[in-house]
Amino acid sequence: MRKTLLAGFAMVVLGAVIVAGARWTSVGQQSQFVVGGALIDAGYGLQDGLESYDFEHHHEITPEQVWAELQKQNGRAAGMRHTFPRTPRHALVALVVCMDARIDTNELVGDTRHYYYVIRTAGSVMSEREEEMLELAVENGVKLVVLTTHSDCAAERVAKTEALRARYPSLASAVDERESRIAEFLARPAIKAAVDKGALAVKRVAIDTLHDELAARVP
Repeated sequence: MRKTLLAGFAMVVLGAVIVAGARWTSVGQQSQFVVGGALIDAGYGLQDGLESYDFEHHHEITPEQVWAELQKQNGRAAGMRHTFPRTPRHALVALVVCMDARIDTNELVGDTRHYYYVIRTAGSVMSEREEEMLELAVENGVKLVVLTTHSDCAAERVAKTEALRARYPSLASAVDERESRIAEFLARPAIKAAVDKGALAVKRVAIDTLHDELAARVP
């Protein structure tokens, strides 16, 4: 009996040590992050082949059926959030990303925690509204702004093709203005001051759309 109690106590102590190591040591926390990422990738893999509704037209589906399926999926997801609420976090990074559905910002950064503001626009083109939103984000504590483009971008293809430019003149014009908009954003007094004093970094990257890899982009 005594041996059983000692063995049970030893198991409890060992479990406590493992939990403490996972939670409060850098190696343990890094392991949690890696294992969590692997589980998320596994979840993506499980969902990837499902075709409750799809946009590859393997079967006919109406817009209202898509809406009904989306509501059903939201109900499941919201139910999980009520059961397992997420930790509120203050965003430190702002990402400006194209609206292309192939780009998943969680996969892009390998992180599902709420450290990120995400602005998604056609062709990653900012207007004055987005510039102001980013400035407000910096005022609220964002330390890194990442401006992206990506391979095989439909908006860029429109801007490079005369026939498409004629059909989508506003979109083509926006892509033409992307560099001047970025220069305008960087010249905003609050942004320039934050960069100059080292409180903010602005990075420009190109995304490999197929693999979500980031590469430095020289404008």
